[in-house]
Amino acid sequence: MKPLSPTDAMFLWLEGRRQPMHVAGLQLYTPPAGAGFDFVQRLVESWRDHTTAESPFDQRPQFRLGHWFWEPDGEFELEYHVRHSALPRPGRIRELLSLVSRLHGTLMDRTRPMWELHLIEGLADGRLALYVKVHHALLDGVASMRLLQSVLSEDPTERRPPIWAQKRRPRVSAAADTPSPAPMPGLVERALRAGSEIMPGVGSGLRELVRTAASGQADAQPFHAPPTMFNVRISGSRRFAAQSYQLDRFKQIGKASGATINDVTLAVCAGALRRYLLSHDALPERPLIAMVPVSVRSSDSDGGNQISILLANLATDLPDPKERLHRVVESTRMAKDRLSKMSRLERMAHAAAMSAPMGASMVTGHARRRPIYNVVISNVPGPQQPLFLNGMRLDETYPVSIPIDYLALNITITGYSGQLGFGYVACRRSVPALQRMLACTDDALAELEQALQLEAPRSGSRQPF
Repeated sequence: MKPLSPTDAMFLWLEGRRQPMHVAGLQLYTPPAGAGFDFVQRLVESWRDHTTAESPFDQRPQFRLGHWFWEPDGEFELEYHVRHSALPRPGRIRELLSLVSRLHGTLMDRTRPMWELHLIEGLADGRLALYVKVHHALLDGVASMRLLQSVLSEDPTERRPPIWAQKRRPRVSAAADTPSPAPMPGLVERALRAGSEIMPGVGSGLRELVRTAASGQADAQPFHAPPTMFNVRISGSRRFAAQSYQLDRFKQIGKASGATINDVTLAVCAGALRRYLLSHDALPERPLIAMVPVSVRSSDSDGGNQISILLANLATDLPDPKERLHRVVESTRMAKDRLSKMSRLERMAHAAAMSAPMGASMVTGHARRRPIYNVVISNVPGPQQPLFLNGMRLDETYPVSIPIDYLALNITITGYSGQLGFGYVACRRSVPALQRMLACTDDALAELEQALQLEAPRSGSRQPF
């Protein structure tokens, strides 16, 4: 058994029917040339031959003596986790995303390892979809991306075991893992030790948070985010929308403005949010503040959540896209400067300190009147070379993340093979007509290119709709 870190356990504590705490990915594949009518069935059968799961896919949560632990599932049932389904006719992407929206609103079974893989056929264009859903306590976004990449290959003829059957190399810091059950006092001691490594920094992180809020600096300040339509209690229903863009468009903007690609994506999201809120006559006078997760994961770690966060001023109060981009760049630069002066554990403690007031505000209801931040925008790096899964070419990949109470909209971006895939997930009731965000993002990107006198390509975006 292995104790969960405080960060991982937080995702179990926060979970409820209205806010499931799992992340997912949606991938679209083209079958290999000459694939027969039984290609999908043969693929599923080959996967189901791998009936034994490797860690972390064999781990289920257990709550004992006030702490959460991972333990192997002695009754692992592969057919529960690996599911094969087909879309109803006419098999449009609209039907696919409607299915993904429903799947993403369903809680995971805590008596089993908390992951699901859905292979979906029936698309009119002959492609296949893969929706992989993993609880955030088990894997964060970066770890999930690494594991997904482990089953992909640059060689279309290569065949690899499925994701749950991939053997992991041991972590350098795997002292906490024991191959056999340890005495309960020892388990509790390790759980307490896991918390003690990070908790001393939380107090200093809170002091830094308050100092920043009172400093009057030009970057994003906690407790200064305006109330918006996104900062409300949510329901358990979800809506998912997605779109991809050529990465070169963001690189050109960055080159012309001196901004990083991450800053450009934030500025484009800011422009899209401004347009969306204006269309609902709901744009606040003060700028929206985004919470941006930052990975502090080392190269030899796997699983778990190793993140910090920074706050970014989205400058949604500024109508000029160039000024908005400049404000975003200035805001993230100041936030990164602060993080760069911290150790890895201090950065994780900083994330806990930034999350603690939000959690308290959610309980008291103050998050609606005075949110710390308005929206979560995350950018997960991905491979830039074309990849294949057992001969199938990966065409597009989209992240599906987590809305929570008072953060009803989440935007996550991931890169793949010269594209940036934008995944928008929201509470279906709190954020009406989420698909409008696609057009708003199109317009925001084109507006920024025009302001910088850049020529947009004729086919600069591709909606999966």
